[in-house]
Amino acid sequence: MQDTITNEFIRESIRHFDENTDKIDACLNELNDADIWRRPNKSSNSIGNLILHLCGNITQYVISSLGETEDVRNRREEFELKEGYSKHELMEKLKNVVQRAKAELLRLSNESLNKKRSVQGFNMTGTAIVLHVVEHYSYHTGQVVSLTKLMKDIDLGFYSKVDLNKKNRHE
Repeated sequence: MQDTITNEFIRESIRHFDENTDKIDACLNELNDADIWRRPNKSSNSIGNLILHLCGNITQYVISSLGETEDVRNRREEFELKEGYSKHELMEKLKNVVQRAKAELLRLSNESLNKKRSVQGFNMTGTAIVLHVVEHYSYHTGQVVSLTKLMKDIDLGFYSKVDLNKKNRHE
């Protein structure tokens, strides 16, 4: 059973998953299949690699660890591939992983969020795992957005309907 704070934490985590998934989808809609595998330099990753990496991370941390299933991640392959998926296949893969992760988050109890687990060599509570995955997803979404803007010289308009100059109000 979840308390009010836990419910809000899970709800906001899912909102961030959805928001970042929509941003990545908008980016892929601006790119062609060659663009998604383009690396700016040898030290950088392509958008395709970043999406595979996100799928691997979310699967390992949420689906495998929190869901208590076998960890089958091949992290090295996420960065080594230079082709093999179209932008549509990558987006479907990401959406499927995110849907599975969201379903797992909705099943979490307070006890599960407080339980410590070993993930990728780190000893973390369920809460720390969720926080890590949401932050990690946001971080790499920012990279996908930046790469898209650099390649296409466009404003993706994510906040075009929001007045970001409004001041905070305290009621």
